[in-house]
Amino acid sequence: MEKKDVTIYDIAEKMGLSPSTISKGLRGHATISLKTQKKIALNAEAMGFRFNNFAANLRKKQTNTIGVIVPRLNSFFMSLVIAGIEKVTNERNYNLIISQSFETLEKEVRNVKTMLSNRVDGLLVSLAEGTKDLSHFDVFPQKGIPLLFFDRVPVGRHFPYISINNEQAGYQITKHLIESGAKNIVHVTGNQLRNVYADRLSGYRLALKEKSLPFKEENIIINDLSEAAGIESAKKVIELKADAVFIANDICAAACMNEVQRNGFRVPNDILFAGFNNDMISRNVSPALTTIDYPAFEMGVIAAKSLLGHLDGTVDINLTENTIIKSTLLIRASSQKSESVKNKK
Repeated sequence: MEKKDVTIYDIAEKMGLSPSTISKGLRGHATISLKTQKKIALNAEAMGFRFNNFAANLRKKQTNTIGVIVPRLNSFFMSLVIAGIEKVTNERNYNLIISQSFETLEKEVRNVKTMLSNRVDGLLVSLAEGTKDLSHFDVFPQKGIPLLFFDRVPVGRHFPYISINNEQAGYQITKHLIESGAKNIVHVTGNQLRNVYADRLSGYRLALKEKSLPFKEENIIINDLSEAAGIESAKKVIELKADAVFIANDICAAACMNEVQRNGFRVPNDILFAGFNNDMISRNVSPALTTIDYPAFEMGVIAAKSLLGHLDGTVDINLTENTIIKSTLLIRASSQKSESVKNKK
């Protein structure tokens, strides 16, 4: 079996110092005395620590290549994230290897092996919907290759990540629908293994509880959030006599809203609608779709800057706080009833 690389955590444990102190000492930080720096360096050398695990300019086999693994490329949201990543990496003369997991663990594992065989300097990952076992990623910290998750991130594992507060966003959008007069809100969501969908559902439940509305299991529809799934969901929305629908992405929401209208229901006067992500389609359907603005391009920029900052030794993504980017509720026509309708209620 391959011997596990020595990490700054191993050195910290041996010396009785914090990992942050070890990291700073190895980089010659001014806040660490020269005496302590020397002791850290001697212990690191004796334990077989590779200094190139942290600073890119000390790496012997740098490829100037960053790996990116995403669930799918055919989404407006993900294309903006990658555009943000590319902006930063291009400016720093790094190349990208981009691969899709197609929402399967098996393909994600193969992607990881491909990234290793191409000797990427760092890896950015958004998890496939069905990934439960994360052990295929363990090789990266073991080999000192920085790994950063974004959007769909691990829960309960100490991996650095960048995301929004999905629970708060789900709460905001559900609260808005309730304050707009809704009492029977259907929530269409994705695989609950993924933080983004589980947290949005949690926010939905919090808003119902705060407004003293009952949570109904039958009002939760779980599917792949595709356009076809949106059309199919419309049938159940009508059967459940929903007066509002909150869907966890805009593509599915737009399809569902169009199908509901095709069946004779008026949006928003009969049924309120809200999506998520602020995709282009949310602004090009009628009525325009209330949604959450998820700053995808900004997320890509921050992810790339964080990873490259780790590689050049200016930050350590394993020791800094996880980044939570602000999202914004965008209220549009799909969730705003006319005054005449409001007055009839």
